Amino acid sequence: MKRMLSAPEIYLYRKSVDFRKSINGLAAIIESDTNLPLLRGALFLFTNKQQDKIKVLYWDETGFALWCKRLEKAKYKWLSAEKN
Repeated sequence: MKRMLSAPEIYLYRKSVDFRKSINGLAAIIESDTNLPLLRGALFLFTNKQQDKIKVLYWDETGFALWCKRLEKAKYKWLSAEKN
């Protein structure tokens, strides 16, 4: 968790993703849709279609870690994929 708090960059993936995806599926999205390096310790944030869940994928020098949170009564404010 300490490594996650000192991440050099934070990237917000603006499209909603299928939350059945785990580490491999989310890493594949980053590799196929962006030119961003996965192994530099950056945080990659994803949300579901309802925007009540968030997943954070990051590399902590020993492997990938995935953090997930579900809101009970609220939604995350998320930039839409249509905005530039």
